[in-house]
Amino acid sequence: MLHYSKYLNPKSKLWVTFVHGAGGSSSIWFKQLREFTKHFNVLMVDLRGHGKSKSKLFNPFNKKYTFSSLAQDIVEVLDKEKIKSSHFVGISLGTILIRQIAETYPMRIKSMVMAGAIMKLNIRSQALMKLGNAFKSFFPYMWIYRLFAYIIMPKKNHLESRLLFVREAKKLYKKEFMRWYKLTADLNPLLRLFRQVEIKIPTLYLMGSEDYMFLPSVKKISKTHKQAKLLIIKNSGHVVNVDQPVEFNNRAISFIRSL
Repeated sequence: MLHYSKYLNPKSKLWVTFVHGAGGSSSIWFKQLREFTKHFNVLMVDLRGHGKSKSKLFNPFNKKYTFSSLAQDIVEVLDKEKIKSSHFVGISLGTILIRQIAETYPMRIKSMVMAGAIMKLNIRSQALMKLGNAFKSFFPYMWIYRLFAYIIMPKKNHLESRLLFVREAKKLYKKEFMRWYKLTADLNPLLRLFRQVEIKIPTLYLMGSEDYMFLPSVKKISKTHKQAKLLIIKNSGHVVNVDQPVEFNNRAISFIRSL
């Protein structure tokens, strides 16, 4: 089972589950924890191979690396803690896992806060993936990850986010990184499904105004999906919860409380 941490608020019956992105860990939510626990019970998970979950032994035959199995990991934590339903907050690839849970277990999700959401790979991001795939056997995986981090978060005001994700990625084993990297081959058909089929769950997209790789597709989705709302946070890149934590917290908490 995944490593996880829970923080209880005796005055609330609502749960908020945080899901980080690839290469990160639950530590990336350090700027959210204090504010969210003022209002909710909080559950933070370390995805398979990340953070303190990297010490967990997963049977490679029973637990293949698919988006469905990775989402199932999170549901198992909910089951263990007897959490029937939760609001979910995710960043980057974590938003894909949340949406995957919504497809399979819609009753487990009260709402989705999708930050730095990945809903489509544009030409540049697809080229980046192909480049990484071509060189992953020849260069240290951290070189590839640093390149990805710089291209996705290139500006000076993205520096803290970039360094945070690179620091967390260093804790990954190379084999673990490669397993996650191979998942990108399944992304396009999955994201196409997410764009075409609206899920009937209240959804807030929190996107940075400088998230040039992923913001355009989310703008289109927010216009066609009736349950979706888009808020763009200025002076922020892909990792909005780190770049602009105060506005992120205010927007996300207000959205959840309004439900």
